[in-house]
Amino acid sequence: MIYKFKSKAAGDVIMLQPTGDRVLGLIGKDVTPQGIIEPAQMPAAIQALADAVAADDAARSRRASGEEAREAGEDDAAAGSHDKVSLRQRVWPLVEMMKRAQAANEPITWGV
Repeated sequence: MIYKFKSKAAGDVIMLQPTGDRVLGLIGKDVTPQGIIEPAQMPAAIQALADAVAADDAARSRRASGEEAREAGEDDAAAGSHDKVSLRQRVWPLVEMMKRAQAANEPITWGV
């Protein structure tokens, strides 16, 4: 499934299901094929995503430090198992959409 987030205040944002499911969970929305984020909900959603990004950045930093400290004892399959695209990169378009939608007092919908 593909999530297509829409708002009159910004261009569409498209996410694949795993990322969309994770983002919806982070902002406290049910993982459903259709939904809405009201302008009044956006500040809390933006803050929730910012908190999740900070936690993800810290985990990536710890993981990178641990990998640098180890010698090359990990096989190639395990080394490539970490996601190369950070949560920060994945949520940035939606956060920008939320900021614009909130400023214009427009909702964000998906699946409609």
